[in-house]
Amino acid sequence: MPSGKAVPSGQPGAPGQTEAVLRRLEYAVRNKLDGLLLGSYLGLVPGPGSEPGESRQYYPGDDVRRMDWPVTARTMTPHVRQTVADRELETWLVVDLSPSLDFGTVNMEKRELVFAAATAITHLTAKAGNRIGAIITTGEQTYRIPAVAGSNHARYVMRKLAGTPRATEGRRGDLARALEQVRRPPRRRGMVVVISDFLGDQDWERPLRGLGDRHELLGIEVLDPHELELPAAGLVTFVDPETGEQLEVQTSDAELRLRYARAASEQREQIASMLRRAGADQLRLRTDSDWLSDIVKFVVTRRRGVAVRPPSRAGMIGVH
Repeated sequence: MPSGKAVPSGQPGAPGQTEAVLRRLEYAVRNKLDGLLLGSYLGLVPGPGSEPGESRQYYPGDDVRRMDWPVTARTMTPHVRQTVADRELETWLVVDLSPSLDFGTVNMEKRELVFAAATAITHLTAKAGNRIGAIITTGEQTYRIPAVAGSNHARYVMRKLAGTPRATEGRRGDLARALEQVRRPPRRRGMVVVISDFLGDQDWERPLRGLGDRHELLGIEVLDPHELELPAAGLVTFVDPETGEQLEVQTSDAELRLRYARAASEQREQIASMLRRAGADQLRLRTDSDWLSDIVKFVVTRRRGVAVRPPSRAGMIGVH
């Protein structure tokens, strides 16, 4: 299976077929990540810990509260003091499978990209021995999987995610409610990974910001290129999968396509700002790009200790 070019369908299928798809995806993720992420690493974003460790050179984005002033003064180069990472942390996946994710025009649907990203995160987390749990929301149903350690449980999470039925058209997602299920009751300090297109109601910032008080936060934004720019395809009927509303649009109008691109850019910038205010790092994955390579680049940046923030204007398309 070409990495980043094919992922399993999000549609529930026969148990044997689902298991075969899971094995192929796990094999691709393991080979790609373990082959490129060389050296000792404890997962995607290990806890910062409290035990003092070695000093390293400061990189833009590091927490200035960890400045190692004696080493900085001795070397005349800014250094920060690292800490020994905590073990056995909890990682929670908040997975959005609302109807707006049932869309894709290139290599895959956004729903399939969500599943692929969750598989990669689960692999990185389980490799470190952490507990992993999940909140899966479709707008119709919310599924909660307790946080447990071990590779067997990690595979169970992936099977549950792969078997989650699609919500019927006209159902709006509720990402804020899913985040509240992680926030209350309070849980041990760990990591929360939100995988969504972040479309629809924008009421998820407050619960996400509340989670940031105790947890490392990562927002994985999945998108399709035609959500950023309209093709010149003549008269097209657009359907909002979360409301059922239909709209006919003459996409041959160059001015309309320009306005659409501007509005889409503003929308994505707003989402980036909300994630940034909540204290979350951001990873953008596209249905027309090599998602595994994008994840590798992201993890390598995190291993350097640099906070990963989306660009404000230029380079809004993806993480490169």
